[in-house]
Order: sequence, then structure tokens, then C-alpha cells
Amino acid sequence: MLSSPLLTSSAEVTPVQKVVQLMQGMLEKGKKGKHEEQVQFAAYKQFCDDTSVEKTRSIEDANEKIDMLKADIQKHTATAAKLTKEIAGLDEDVSIWTGDIKAATSVRNIEKADYTKMHKDYTESVDALERAIAVLKKQTGDRKQSSFVQDSESFVQIKALKKLSLIPEHAKLMMDSFLSESEGDEGLAPEANAYEFQSNGVIEMLAKLLDKFIAEQTTLEKEEMNSKHAFDMLIQDLTAQIAQGEQGRDSKAESKAKNLQAKADASGSLKDTTATRDEDTKYLADLTATCEQKASDFQSRQELRAEEIEAIEKAIEIISSGAVAGNADKHLPSLVQADGSEASSFAQLRAESTSRAQARVVQYLQSRAKQLNSRVLSMVATRMGDDPFTKVKKMLKDLIVRLMEEANEEAEHKGWCDTHMDVLGFS
Repeated sequence: MLSSPLLTSSAEVTPVQKVVQLMQGMLEKGKKGKHEEQVQFAAYKQFCDDTSVEKTRSIEDANEKIDMLKADIQKHTATAAKLTKEIAGLDEDVSIWTGDIKAATSVRNIEKADYTKMHKDYTESVDALERAIAVLKKQTGDRKQSSFVQDSESFVQIKALKKLSLIPEHAKLMMDSFLSESEGDEGLAPEANAYEFQSNGVIEMLAKLLDKFIAEQTTLEKEEMNSKHAFDMLIQDLTAQIAQGEQGRDSKAESKAKNLQAKADASGSLKDTTATRDEDTKYLADLTATCEQKASDFQSRQELRAEEIEAIEKAIEIISSGAVAGNADKHLPSLVQADGSEASSFAQLRAESTSRAQARVVQYLQSRAKQLNSRVLSMVATRMGDDPFTKVKKMLKDLIVRLMEEANEEAEHKGWCDTHMDVLGFS
């Protein structure tokens, strides 16, 4: 038995079922896109959180290092200033000690010259006194005075003594008296005993002067020795102080140079650390703003997708309701055996029922599109209002194109995240 055309047509998918299937496909794609976007955003949010933590820690470490570097710079600056002052003090001390050596040496040279002159005078005086005493003692005896005066060397020695600066005036007067009396009695030939008496007085005086000069010369030599020793000790002490001062100055100058170098190194490190900290701060601020914007956009898209899905589900519910699908299932069995006129009536009934469902769906979709400001729902409503059955394929193609565009955008966004995560070591 051959099947009738009407029965064959009823076995096929009805326009209502076709619309429902197509809209269910749109629903599944919407849900899948919503889920994929959630997965991508979760990865991006993890990247934002991890990067923010890392950059925040880096900024905190940099701030701590900056504080330490500033303290080091301040310490090195203060130390260098202190060492500069101490070096200046040592330079002044060394200059004073050097001046003291020059002054002491000058005084010592004067003392040495005075000593040399005085010692020479004492030496000459002692020698002259010793010669005069020896001559006077030798020529004292029982001789005639005339022959004594003419041949004696005593007068020569006594006259030489009178020229010495160390001989006191009373001694010179006594010598003059002795010489004048001896010359005044020349030719009278007094007795030798008279000359002997007078010369003994002179000899005694000269002997006392000799003892006095020898004692004074000895004292002078001791004083010179003490003075030279004191000078040598003073020079030794000043020289040691100068050496110690110069050594201390060199040590402090070296320490100062090290502190200045450390200060320069800390200043350079401070500049680099500050620049890095500022770059991290700017990057963190930009990242925070971008992540917040992406989160806001993601939330808005998720809400829009959820409401679009809800609208499509409602549209499917309307089309699948008894007003459309139920009537078709109800009247289809009784009309299977009808003639051509009855089949025509069934087709008309089916068209009217579908048209009413179409109007309800279009009205609902247009209302939701306006509320959500959704271009997708507005496009679906327009296409269904025009001809939901002949243009449904094109509508789905447009929807697929839009979904592909969104997928490309999400892929580009994921690529940007992956690149930054690789740079920061989160790959």
C-alpha cells in the first residue's frame, strides 16, 4: 500500500519543530560560549591576582631597600664629614708639631752657638791661667829683679790674661798693680824676697780664678749636655707625634674615601631601585585598572548572555507550547485521511497557528532585546518577524559568525594573558 503525500509530509519535521531545534542549537551555543568565557576569565583573573601579589611584594621590598639605602647614605655622609673634620685637626696638629720642631731647632742652634763661644772662652782662659801660674811659680826665687823683668815671661802671660773677657775687673786691677810696681822698681835691684812676696799674691789669685773657671766650664758642659738631651727628646717626641698624626690622617683619609665611594654606590643603587619601584607601581596601577575593567566587562557580558539565554529559552517555551505544537499534534491524525481540500485546510490551520506563535515570540524577543539592549535578540526577533522559516538558516549563520567573532576576541585576550604570564614566569 502506497503512502499518501499527506502522511509522508507528517512524518517529516514540522516548521515548528524546525524552529525549536534551531533555537535550541542557538541556546546550546550561547551556554557553551558563556561557559568558555567563564573559563578564560578565571585564568585571566588568576593572572591578575598572582601578578598583583608579586608586584605588591616587589614594591614593598623596594620601599624597604630604599629606606635602608637612604639610611646608609646618611650614615656615610655623616661619617665622611666627621672624618673630614678629624683630618683637618690632624693636619693642623702636624703643622704645629712641625713648627715646634723648627722653633726648637732654632733655639737649640742659638744655645749651641752660645755654648761653643762660652766654652771656647773658658778653655782659653783656663789655658792662659795655667801657663801664667806655671811661669810665675818657675821664676820666683833669689834673683835680681832687673834681670827678672827683662827676661821673665810672666809679664807677657799676665798681659795676655788682661785681654780675656772672663777675667774679672778686680783681678785685672791686681794684675795692673803687680805690673806697675815691677816696672817702677826697675833698676833698683830690690831683694828677691820682695818680688817673691808680691808674685805669690798674684799666683794665689790666678789659682782661685783657675779653679773657678774649671768649675764653671764643667757646669757649662753639663748644662749643654742636659740641654742637648732635652732637645733630642723633644725632637724625638715631636717626630713620633708627627708620624703618628700623618699615619692617622692617612688612615682617616682612606676611610673617608671608602665612605664616599660607599655613599656613591648607595646613591646609584637608590636611583635604580627607585626607578624600578616606580615602574612596578605604574605597571601595578595599569594592571589593576585593566583587570577591573575586564572584570566589569566580563560581568556585564555574563549578565547579558544569561538574559539572552533566558529569552531564547522563553521563546522556545512559547513555540513549543500547546498553542502551536499541541494543535499540530492534535489535528494531524484526523486529517491524514482527508482529501485534498481537507489537506489544504490543515495547511491553513497550521499556518495560522504558527503565525500566532510567531507573533508572540517576536513580541517577546523584541521586548527583551529592548530591555537588555541586546543586538542578538533584536536580530532574532527581526528575522522571525520577517520569515522565521525561510530565513532561519541565514539567522543561524549570522549567529555563528557572531559567536566566531567573540571566540576570536576571547582567543586574542587569552593570548595576551598567556604572553604576560610567560613574561612574569607563571607559565
